[in-house]
Amino acid sequence: MNKLRILHVWLPLVGGLWVLLWQFRYGPGPHDQLRILGLSLGLLGLAGVILARYTLGRSFAITAKATALVTQGIYSRIRNPIYVSSIAFIVGICLMVRNRCLWLLPLVVVPMQIIRARREARVLEATFGDAYREYRRHTWF
Repeated sequence: MNKLRILHVWLPLVGGLWVLLWQFRYGPGPHDQLRILGLSLGLLGLAGVILARYTLGRSFAITAKATALVTQGIYSRIRNPIYVSSIAFIVGICLMVRNRCLWLLPLVVVPMQIIRARREARVLEATFGDAYREYRRHTWF
């Protein structure tokens, strides 16, 4: 396993797990079933982000660019699994903490993710044309 994979896949997994488990155990808010739901949603979101990042491999980029059209794994069902999963992670944290102000975070992040997804879609469509349009027809977001 190379250092780049450790930094981009495994380090965020360990960090995210630590944040979720610490928040679940010691964070503010009631310790009830809604907190367990938040933990479950957070873990699901974190797993989705890591799986999507791992599937992208060298095709991962911070800015919109088209190096390859990745259509396998989680990308065979969802075009933007990192965005969807990160929202699940954030909502999970919000459910655990139950601070009204924290709910502003998904209200800001969701529109940002939609804008980023549309920007990426334009780049991918310009590069891959019909192959990308066909891929879009068979996937969600």
